[in-house]
Amino acid sequence: MDPALLPSLAWFAHVARHGSFTRAAEEMGVSRAALSQSLKSLERQLGVRLLYRTTRHMSLTEAGQALFDTLRPSLAGIEQAVQALGEAQDVPSGLVRVNTSRLAARALIEPHLAEFRDRHPKVALELVMSDSLSNIIAEGCDAGIRLGQSLAEHMVAVPISPALSMAVVGAPAYLARHGVPKAPADLAAHDCINYRFAGTGALHDWEFTAPGRKGGHFTQAVTGRLVTNDDQCMVRAAAQGLGLMQIVDVAVQAELADGRLVRVLRDWTHPLSAFYLYAPSREQMPRKVRALIDFLVERREAISLV
Repeated sequence: MDPALLPSLAWFAHVARHGSFTRAAEEMGVSRAALSQSLKSLERQLGVRLLYRTTRHMSLTEAGQALFDTLRPSLAGIEQAVQALGEAQDVPSGLVRVNTSRLAARALIEPHLAEFRDRHPKVALELVMSDSLSNIIAEGCDAGIRLGQSLAEHMVAVPISPALSMAVVGAPAYLARHGVPKAPADLAAHDCINYRFAGTGALHDWEFTAPGRKGGHFTQAVTGRLVTNDDQCMVRAAAQGLGLMQIVDVAVQAELADGRLVRVLRDWTHPLSAFYLYAPSREQMPRKVRALIDFLVERREAISLV
């Protein structure tokens, strides 16, 4: 079938349903002359007369009635499909693929999965874990979660956590045995749990900002008897008293709140940006993505960092 016929067939069905060029033209917001011209063109293309016209009346020919009887259920089905599509856009539904660091997923998404499912039962989540900044468009993801300073400028980004910082923490038992460091230089005498980046193989140098107005950011290498590339392994080891560790504060908020870990070197804390959920464009953003953004922004207000 020639797709160019579809508009004229739709116009014909409207005219036939109303039994009037004038009423059909008023409903569709077009001129009566334009509608009449469209129908004449359709008749020429089909090589058959569809309508009887007089100055006051219009009626279908036998061929026109047969065509209308065929078109009516098909056009009704198309209209229902379009209507259903519009209604689906009003209710968030479908799969949302989110590229996120493991730390952000554990701290900001996993604790609230059941609540999000209950609130948006038609939305499915796929969490694509990656600790390196990824091209979400190339990887077929709808959104990503990263620290603000890591984002590309062209992305639309919404903060889903408070401003964060790098926290140095240890178990009360460890600090009771080895003492509390007063400055980063004191870490040389401590057993420090090291993190190795999976991508580069490099060890994470701990980050600090010197106290005072003119204090600047600097890094310091540390040593210890445990190295891992998993942040949760570090948290569990520190809670067992195996040494000090440095991690983004939101990752240990539960342990700090219940006393399993204690924060030290607060005066030397290095501030970070918030975690952001980012997406390619604000224009025609799917309702499913908007629902996730709104939910995580709401949860942000409940985060209380220790």
